[in-house]
Amino acid sequence: MPDSLHPVLRRVYAARGIGGADELELGLRNLLPVSLLDGVEVGVDLLQGYLRRGSRIVIVGDYDADGATSTALILRQLARLGFGNVGFRVPDRMRHGYGLTAGLVEEMAADQPALIITVDNGVAAHGGIEAARHRGIDVLVTDHHLPGPELPRCAAMINPNLAGAAFPSKALAGVGVAFYLMAALTRRLEAERGLRLPPVADLLDLVALGTVADLVCLDRNNRILVNEGLRRIRAGRGVAGLHALAEVARRKFATLSERDLGFSIAPRLNAAGRIDDMTVGIRCLLSDDPGEALELAAQLDQLNLERRDIEEKMRGEAVDILRRIRIEEGSLPAGVTLFDEAWHAGVVGLVASRVKERVHRPVAAFAPADGDELRGSVRSVDGVHVRDVLEAIDAHNPGLIDRFGGHAMAAGLTLQRGSFRRFADTFAEEVGRWLSPEQMRGVLASDGELTPEELTLETAVALRDGGPWGQGFPQPLFDGEFEIVESRVVGQRHLKFWARMATVSWPIEGIAFGYFNDPAAPPIEKGCRVRLAYRLDTSDFGGALRPEMKAEMVEALEST
Repeated sequence: MPDSLHPVLRRVYAARGIGGADELELGLRNLLPVSLLDGVEVGVDLLQGYLRRGSRIVIVGDYDADGATSTALILRQLARLGFGNVGFRVPDRMRHGYGLTAGLVEEMAADQPALIITVDNGVAAHGGIEAARHRGIDVLVTDHHLPGPELPRCAAMINPNLAGAAFPSKALAGVGVAFYLMAALTRRLEAERGLRLPPVADLLDLVALGTVADLVCLDRNNRILVNEGLRRIRAGRGVAGLHALAEVARRKFATLSERDLGFSIAPRLNAAGRIDDMTVGIRCLLSDDPGEALELAAQLDQLNLERRDIEEKMRGEAVDILRRIRIEEGSLPAGVTLFDEAWHAGVVGLVASRVKERVHRPVAAFAPADGDELRGSVRSVDGVHVRDVLEAIDAHNPGLIDRFGGHAMAAGLTLQRGSFRRFADTFAEEVGRWLSPEQMRGVLASDGELTPEELTLETAVALRDGGPWGQGFPQPLFDGEFEIVESRVVGQRHLKFWARMATVSWPIEGIAFGYFNDPAAPPIEKGCRVRLAYRLDTSDFGGALRPEMKAEMVEALEST
């Protein structure tokens, strides 16, 4: 690794398996070649034919940020390449369910598409693809979700996770697959026309947002995509809609980070698909008018406020259910399953995620859907591949699950109301094969302690700029004992504090988001000794750049 590398960053990289300076090169020239992605040339052949005929093409996306960014990227790039007859549809979460379904195809028939392109879905769309074939409509699937035992009979399929696929990175998000397809198409048309065409790299800001939002593993290839996307955003070259979303989230373009994408921008985009219609989110990402983009971003911001209120209520109800389970059964099962008659199907994934963080084990949360159907989302923990869990349940209990799909950390499924209790028992049993008691205690993996000399703005800047950090390449987490110099409650739920190490006199600022979500959280007052697990970051709130600890754990210690 370079001699100039900050020693703390050197230590952090070594712990994440980085062995040489070449692995830290995140420029586009280091991206895996487009030609390696299985099926991409067949997809390009198909698109070329429809370009020549001028046929109607409709993109079918998904109602999350990965699906929205994928849809916007393909729409933008096809328009720049001369495709003039392209539209899009997003399934309604409540009416259609996930992905390309037969019902959605029937509704789309009036639009008379000759080709449907799925983005971030399609690998399990047997019914939808058969309905399209029946109507003489070709389907080009671009997806990254794990396939079932049989693939649908589509005209072309591009997915790095197909059995036998040679593409070295299995971690591409849906928007990453869409990017590779558009890159291959652009290259083919440039060779044919003998001229330079608008590069799809111009749209890497969308790729960065979708990749971070979907929580896929940030292997080197994905870190390149995210890094290059962030560079474009910081240079002011991102699409107007993304800039508008950053503005309503009060984030600065020049210093936008992957955490800003994941925790501030993606939730606002996702809110449309969760409680309304993702069409407004896609329109925001497609707009080139800053005023229009800002208006649409403001709508998304309002939807996000509504989503927060719904989520907070559901989260409180989930805690009550957990309490009842503990009382009735004495302890929580290895895999927790939750349901409430009044829950919103678009928000159960967030509830599952929040509860998972609290109980340190996979959680499935369900809400009512059509008729006797329940629609659920599952969120997992490290060490449990939740899609494989559902596949094992389905294999040993045929008919228990109606439909399912997903990847290692997140999945979705539907089942009949009468199957809920049996699913809950089977889910707990199957997850128990994966998890050890130690894993269910929620031990945090720390990068160790920082010395007083390392707990500085210089270190914080080096760590901030050493990413992008994310799933599979976690932002560094440190721990240590501190004395609280001052503390207060901010935003009703967050603990703001200033703390110092025993051997130094100067304090460092910190915050523990959501500390008071737990009503049993002990008060943290001046003079308290605490052990903190924290991420060292920077803050410029108030104007001056300074280091800030973002605490993941605050443990009060006995006074000595």
